[in-house]
Amino acid sequence: VPVTRDYTKVYEKWTHLGPLTGDLGTGVHGTAYNVSKQVEELKLINGVSETASAGERPRLDSAVKAIQAVLHLSGVTNGEVAAEGFKNQGARVGADMMDLVSDVQATRINWDHIKERPTEVITSPEWTGSKKNGRRYTAFSINLEYDKPWHTLSGRMHYYLDHDWFMDYGESFPIFRPPFDHIHINGEVGPGEVGTSQYGDTEVTVRYLTTHNKWSIHSQYFDNLHTLSISRGGQVIWMSNKDAEKLGVKDNDWIEAYNRNGIVSARAIVSHRIPEGTVFMNHAQERTAGTPVNEHTGRRGGTHNSLTRIMIKPIHVAGGYGHLTYGFNYIGPTGNNRDEVTRIRRRSQEVQF
Repeated sequence: VPVTRDYTKVYEKWTHLGPLTGDLGTGVHGTAYNVSKQVEELKLINGVSETASAGERPRLDSAVKAIQAVLHLSGVTNGEVAAEGFKNQGARVGADMMDLVSDVQATRINWDHIKERPTEVITSPEWTGSKKNGRRYTAFSINLEYDKPWHTLSGRMHYYLDHDWFMDYGESFPIFRPPFDHIHINGEVGPGEVGTSQYGDTEVTVRYLTTHNKWSIHSQYFDNLHTLSISRGGQVIWMSNKDAEKLGVKDNDWIEAYNRNGIVSARAIVSHRIPEGTVFMNHAQERTAGTPVNEHTGRRGGTHNSLTRIMIKPIHVAGGYGHLTYGFNYIGPTGNNRDEVTRIRRRSQEVQF
């Protein structure tokens, strides 16, 4: 199908909300939203300007205006949008879900609200939990309480997949698959074992896990004093007190972790809660402060991904069958890169930023 594009209008389109959002609506997790009213309201909120490609359109020519558009079009921040979604979702599944938003249809969360303090979101079909009346979010509670089918071939939770690829790999049922055995393939020593680096440093080999970060990603406020007070400001690696003792590492000491993929500098959080032979480096940590140059490479300290490598097997890209649809998550189809063999050593405590 031939498509004609005018690349001289790319910037114009980038800085305005196009017409299709209002004409066709939006869709999340199989639920349709008619947001034509909200698009018209954005003209008043953000202002408009004339475009050559689509006439008069709402402006997105600043960060705040872009944020206002996201907040005004989302069900979790606009109660009227959430109500529209539940009306459509209820019609599809044969259930009246409007009581989920009966008390929040007039709620609007905008930039002025969230720049002052964290704000609780609205119950919306974009997610599967209910927050009505101050209830804590629990995934799939809407499915269970309103007979909303799961987005699977049968409408039920699936623990068996009869796709040929899954059957060939022996993974039709959920099973445990250990991490790729780099220890034997690459001649690396096992987790928990102590050795000496090429520079003469004492080091310990660990399983390096990049877990989801509780105080980051969707909840990180670099200019919020409360959130900053629970952060150490910079990248950290959680390690067990037993592994730390092997290296002479104390809590908050600078350490370096490295493997065949890369190297990262961080402070150690020493805790008895971490099992021996394993370390955690929560992903998506703050990198704009407290990120020093690596001692032996002279380069910047790297991120949690510096030590990981995406690996793909065929069932990761299975799709076109029932509810199995291939799609990118971040730089790969799954989080299978979150378990790597890594060496850790105590580095010089004199760091250069």
